[in-house]
Amino acid sequence: MTRPSSSRSETATGLFTPTFVTERFGESTGPRAWLAAMLEFESALVLAQADVGLVPAGAAEEISRRCVVDEFDLDSIARRAAESATPVIPLVKDLTGRVGTEAAGYVHRGATSQDVVDTAAMLVARDALRLSLDELGVVARECARLAEEHRNTLMTGRTLLQQALPTTFGRKAAGWLTAVVEAADGLDRVRRDRLAVQFGGPVGTLATLGSHGTRVAAALAGRLGLAEPTLPWHTDRTRVAELATSLGTVAGTLGNIALDVELGAQTEVGELTEGRSGGSSAMPHKRNPVRAVRVTAAARRVPGLVATLLSALPQEHERAAGAWQSEWEPFGELLRLVGSAASTTGEMLGELRVDEDRMRSNLELSGGLLLAERVSTALSEHTGPGRASELVSELSGRVTRNGTTLRAELLADETTRALLSEREVMELTEPGDYLGSADEFVDRALATYTSWKEKTTGDSGL
Repeated sequence: MTRPSSSRSETATGLFTPTFVTERFGESTGPRAWLAAMLEFESALVLAQADVGLVPAGAAEEISRRCVVDEFDLDSIARRAAESATPVIPLVKDLTGRVGTEAAGYVHRGATSQDVVDTAAMLVARDALRLSLDELGVVARECARLAEEHRNTLMTGRTLLQQALPTTFGRKAAGWLTAVVEAADGLDRVRRDRLAVQFGGPVGTLATLGSHGTRVAAALAGRLGLAEPTLPWHTDRTRVAELATSLGTVAGTLGNIALDVELGAQTEVGELTEGRSGGSSAMPHKRNPVRAVRVTAAARRVPGLVATLLSALPQEHERAAGAWQSEWEPFGELLRLVGSAASTTGEMLGELRVDEDRMRSNLELSGGLLLAERVSTALSEHTGPGRASELVSELSGRVTRNGTTLRAELLADETTRALLSEREVMELTEPGDYLGSADEFVDRALATYTSWKEKTTGDSGL
């Protein structure tokens, strides 16, 4: 049986990819985007050299006109790249063949393969980060909405997966919001300050261009809209590492939100539901939190990709033998996964259903024992900490044994009634009165979000 040939779109998409990668991020970081960015470098390079008088304007314009991605066979370039461990050599060969004899000598002049791929990586990253920051803006907006809408929605705060003290869902969403804003801020800093052109020639000296190297580098950076670095950074991979760790931080932040949604959506908890829950192939009753699952799966893959890029930091001499090449696919995969996870998280939060009644009923599952700390503190003013702790421990045991409530046991106990009035007992056992600074924290998170949004609007597109 003959195996059907795979088209480029099938190969790029795959069976599992749509689960983790949205179409927009697949396109912005895919093979065609990389090829377009490499051609953008070649076009900008020859035009920059014409800017400083090293290349005739006519030749530069001819080469630039031929740097059109649709004129190149991506699959052919990819296959031939294996022979030299870089796609630049077949690309330059094909580009040279498309221009006249006079212009051919100016194609790729002064550059090396790494200049092309590294600069293309920065261009691909710039576009992908812009999209990612847009999506993170949506995530932040939805977190802010949930924080405001549910600032008074009581729920159980849990530590080590156990019920601990009362809190509000607004306070939880405010925590999500602050983390998203801080992670996005870090990513935006990389986008603004650390995406730089790479142009150093074979060993980082630009010897081919004589005394004009730095002038061409400046012109090249200007044409591409990238920063001009102090030096070529062939084996200085700190820019890549900073981008990787910033993306990793964003992924972990999104993964934390997804995990909270998954835990809240458990049948036994029932506090959160995705607006469009997924089904099961075997169990018709299931309402799976599929968007949270997709974000979690993406977030779990990211640390390994970050580790690969960090492991490539040590590179030999002026050009690496394998470490540099090891970055290419993890770099693109990171951009794809994190941007797509941000997009999916925004969708998930935009349709999230919050069951306030279930949150309240879960809060009362322990019979008010979540307020044992508060009662102990109040009693200690009369008896001292040790005796107060003994009293509350005894009362808590009665609640568990008798299936009653802490309030009922306090009201029935002669010892505590001699110390606390009925009104005091009622106030001490009201969970809504033991929220500390939760409301203020929501306000602070929203104020930080507003300030961040004003700062970034019109620049990142957030």
